[in-house]
Amino acid sequence: MKRILLLAILAGGVVTNGMAQSKGNLNSLGKNDPKAKAILDGVSKKFSQLKSVVANFVLKIEGANNSVTDAKKGTVYLKGAKYKVNLDGQEIISDNKTSWTYAKDANEVTINNVDPNSSTLSPAKLFTNFYDKDYLYRLDGEITEKGKVLQNIEMTPTDKSKNVFKVIVSIDKKNQNISKMKVFEKNGNHYTYEITSFTPNTNVSDATFSFDPKKYPGVEVVDLR
Repeated sequence: MKRILLLAILAGGVVTNGMAQSKGNLNSLGKNDPKAKAILDGVSKKFSQLKSVVANFVLKIEGANNSVTDAKKGTVYLKGAKYKVNLDGQEIISDNKTSWTYAKDANEVTINNVDPNSSTLSPAKLFTNFYDKDYLYRLDGEITEKGKVLQNIEMTPTDKSKNVFKVIVSIDKKNQNISKMKVFEKNGNHYTYEITSFTPNTNVSDATFSFDPKKYPGVEVVDLR
């Protein structure tokens, strides 16, 4: 579960790219909102043209009464389908073939093969249309927050058995960037991922997206490949 939460900061990008390519799924209320599609198209187009991304974010965990129970800062690095996420003593790294999950407190790394057909929420899906059939979406108005005009897009999964029943992605109208995302679970918990800085086309080396055990003396390796 914690791994999914770490990766979900990128869900906005994953979802916007997939939603923008949607062919207009139907629900009981009709087709997906064309206004929302136009916004997602713009974000998707801009994002797909970037060579790399480094983004800092804050993850806020809220209980059912909307009180913040925890807040963590993190950084995500993206280069094509490769990614690295740093958050609260954990690192999740993938070169799109192998993934490494490192826990600092245990000094342990777990290694897995990347399954391209997995339904797990992953940054590896960022440049695909993986989510084009998994969500329905609509524009839920605009708000002004911290001097930015945000366009809120509400998304609901087509699979009602999922624990997540709603996601709200907030798009910076001026810059066409994802500003934040709020995930709603059926158990009443909310997770808000707010991007505090977004730096495109930085010089991120390929070595960022592999795990070098020599840099972690005494690390225990759990190889599940």
